[in-house]
Amino acid sequence: QKTQLKSICLQHLLLNSHCFCLLKNGMGLIIFFLCAYVPKTEAGRCKWEEVLQDLQTIKTSKDIDVSLYTADADEDEECQELVMRCFFLETEVIFQECRIKNCSKTQDVWNIWKNGNDSFEKNKLASTKSGKCKECEEYEEKNFTEFVQNFEKVIQRDCK
Repeated sequence: QKTQLKSICLQHLLLNSHCFCLLKNGMGLIIFFLCAYVPKTEAGRCKWEEVLQDLQTIKTSKDIDVSLYTADADEDEECQELVMRCFFLETEVIFQECRIKNCSKTQDVWNIWKNGNDSFEKNKLASTKSGKCKECEEYEEKNFTEFVQNFEKVIQRDCK
């Protein structure tokens, strides 16, 4: 939708050779404002792309050895947001472990946690907890490798 809006703005401005004339009326000001402030997004780009890249970087780490609550990758769609939150909460556990052990991938783990936390801060929990959605601590504890594999699957599912 934002990409279409940008396209409409550009077409409108190109069709009117006197762009500054637009600023004389309210509609022109609105169009100018929308064109100037609509965030530039690539069509089809996943909002978790950076997280996915950082997961690729840390998944081969030999110095991260933790057991983590690991949500199921095939959890019900209405639980998706809570599942993502669980993965990001557990990423904080990895980060703390890396700080203690001085892991080589500490910065990458921090990036994952920070990107997820920032995203959830911007978008407060929209869905109410369903009776069929589990709390993070209700999931089975799994090793780091299985955790990352499930995290990747959940992100890829969310990005489709």
